[in-house]
Amino acid sequence: METHLIKKVAILVVIFLILGSNFVYRVHGAMKVESPLISSEAAILIDEKTGRILYEKNPNQKMAPASLTKIATAIYAIEKGNLEDIVTISKNAREVEGTRVFLEEGEKVNLRKLIQGLLVNSGNDAGIAIAEHLDGSVKQFSTSINKYLENIGIQNTNFVNPHGLYDPDHKTTAQDLAKITKYAMQNKEFRKIFGLKELNWDGKSWDTTLYSHHKLMRERPYEGITGGKTGYVDESGITLITTATRNDISVIVVTLKAQTEDMAYNDTIELLDYAFENFESRNIPMGKIYKIDEMSFKTKEKLDYIVLQHETVSQRISGKGHLELLNQNQDTIASFQLENANSKINKNVTHKDTEDSNLNQDASVYTKFSVMFIFVLFIYLKFIRKKKLI
Repeated sequence: METHLIKKVAILVVIFLILGSNFVYRVHGAMKVESPLISSEAAILIDEKTGRILYEKNPNQKMAPASLTKIATAIYAIEKGNLEDIVTISKNAREVEGTRVFLEEGEKVNLRKLIQGLLVNSGNDAGIAIAEHLDGSVKQFSTSINKYLENIGIQNTNFVNPHGLYDPDHKTTAQDLAKITKYAMQNKEFRKIFGLKELNWDGKSWDTTLYSHHKLMRERPYEGITGGKTGYVDESGITLITTATRNDISVIVVTLKAQTEDMAYNDTIELLDYAFENFESRNIPMGKIYKIDEMSFKTKEKLDYIVLQHETVSQRISGKGHLELLNQNQDTIASFQLENANSKINKNVTHKDTEDSNLNQDASVYTKFSVMFIFVLFIYLKFIRKKKLI
């Protein structure tokens, strides 16, 4: 009888371990999803807030960006120039080839309007006018903007003009373009212009309404689109940059060298759907205290990040207050610099002080599950013993 009882208890323990491990997997394991199938030669999808890469294909391959260049030109002009400056249009700007806003030589236009024409209607003439106004010449502009991009962390880009017309030395990568756009989207003026679907244009020789060339902003509206830029030269194929926000998730999509417009837009929609259907937004509240050794740090603002649905996130903090968020594979998904809270604490602080609250909650649930099992096992054994006595 004792042997039979031991077998029953052993079976119950095994069942508990199986159920328990499955339970923990459901709580901790991220939902497995298939990566999108992308036709463009290069593409990247990133979280606009943290820069986390959610999808990539040939992200560091140097390629011709065409008019996506104008995103860099626009943010450079916004940060370096005075938007109310009056710019006199040169013959060089008037005669540039490609898409234009039909500026006339000698026409006077303020810098803000030129940036609007650059982004909304992809005006190459506006790009030349901006470059000459800010740096005196396109050649000097090239030197200045490359240094500017290097200073904001862009490493694999070389621009020789402000508009993106083909030059064999004019190269960048999908990842660099995503980084440039992420940086630019932090600027309110840029966001406002980048999100324009149309623009009234009262020029010296052209009085019209300009419409964004990006089809997801007009002809093929996609919920949550916040901005977009198109590009094309023969050597670059179709290039697109798209920004979108939905349910507190903000993403940037870059696609390079699609063979057709349909391919470029289908790739973009595929990546946007992938982001919004499979990821969720989380945050760390402002003022949360982290303690390590004798130091105390706090969040100076709400920290937003996105993760795969049900993805486990742990936290690691350095003695200098650098907070890293890690997934279950221990890959960094976001990092933040915390503020020194200037308070001393007990030296007996363990790494548990830096664990993600979600993990603590999961552990608490698992503990309750264990206690419940022990209680049921106790009742069962008591019942068996009572039955034996009878």
